[in-house]
Amino acid sequence: MENSSKFDSPTNISLASSDAVFDVIEYKAISVFLVLVICGVGIVGNIMVVLVVLTTREMKTPTNCYLVSLAVADLMVLVAAGLPNISDSLAGMWIYGHAGCLGITYFQYLGINVSSCSITAFTVERYIAICHPMRAHTMCTVSRAKRIIAFVWICTSIYCMLWFFLVDINVSKSQHLECGYKVSRNLYLPIYLLDFALFFVTPLFVATMLYGLIGRILFASPIPDQAEATAEPWRERSGKEKNGVDTRESLPTVSPLQVTKMLAVVVILFALLWMPYRTLVLVNSFMDNPFLNPWFVLFCRLCVYANSAINPVVYNLMSQKFRAAFKRLCKCGGEGIKPAPTLCLDTLTWLGSHPCSLAVRQPAPRQGSQIPK
Repeated sequence: MENSSKFDSPTNISLASSDAVFDVIEYKAISVFLVLVICGVGIVGNIMVVLVVLTTREMKTPTNCYLVSLAVADLMVLVAAGLPNISDSLAGMWIYGHAGCLGITYFQYLGINVSSCSITAFTVERYIAICHPMRAHTMCTVSRAKRIIAFVWICTSIYCMLWFFLVDINVSKSQHLECGYKVSRNLYLPIYLLDFALFFVTPLFVATMLYGLIGRILFASPIPDQAEATAEPWRERSGKEKNGVDTRESLPTVSPLQVTKMLAVVVILFALLWMPYRTLVLVNSFMDNPFLNPWFVLFCRLCVYANSAINPVVYNLMSQKFRAAFKRLCKCGGEGIKPAPTLCLDTLTWLGSHPCSLAVRQPAPRQGSQIPK
């Protein structure tokens, strides 16, 4: 986020009166508190998303691979954009030096751009899995998802290196250091337009088209009932129990419609929460005197941080499988965890080709124990 300290520093407010001094203190207190809360929740939530997917075998689905990529990108935004914003508000100047200016700006844009690419990737994966189920057997795999994610990160990392040549340490009118533009602001217009087109308009256009096609398939075709959708997982669990593997606890499963709704909400939030900041940057690029009201800029930034923090909350509210995995992670090492209800997360399970019923190891069951209802 360009010119971090210039946008949010309250030092451009005159200190000539007591009211102005109060305004500065009020701005600092509110901005630091809100940024701390949002970034704190987001950092904890996104770390939990990464941990539950990496440590739980049945959570390692193609869709969840893209959600891990999104979580890592969101973490990068919160750490590289949100936390330096706190020091800017408190110190009123840039305190990380030239290397910090380059590195922090680079990681800000890397996280922002990878998050939008990850959203596009899991939208395409959902489209293939639901609208072309025969292709999904070979195209919607974990190994392919990992290759796509690696490709996205490598290409975006190279693209974002452009910012190493576009920012530098400047001295503001109030004689404070700031991380800002290296050349004339007018020369940044093509870059902002390219960013706006590639990493905001294009993902939203693709998502709108593909979710429209997905919705037509899901609502036009009868969705298998729960008995059919979970028949194969139950058969697999029965076979595991015969082999002496305890299956008293497994993560709940979610229907394809539930997964699609959850991911659609992620896309909608991405569009709504990024709209103020993207619009502000684009409009200011055409103005000789850019609009930089500190409170409005703070609002735009908080929307960006909220977008990076809210996804784990959405997963917890809309996915029984993620909710159970989060609870299990919080209770790791605990005893007496109750078995969760059964529904299926991945669309491939609905198609009967990718049952997500791997058992979690527990102490061996007593003889005659039954699979929990």
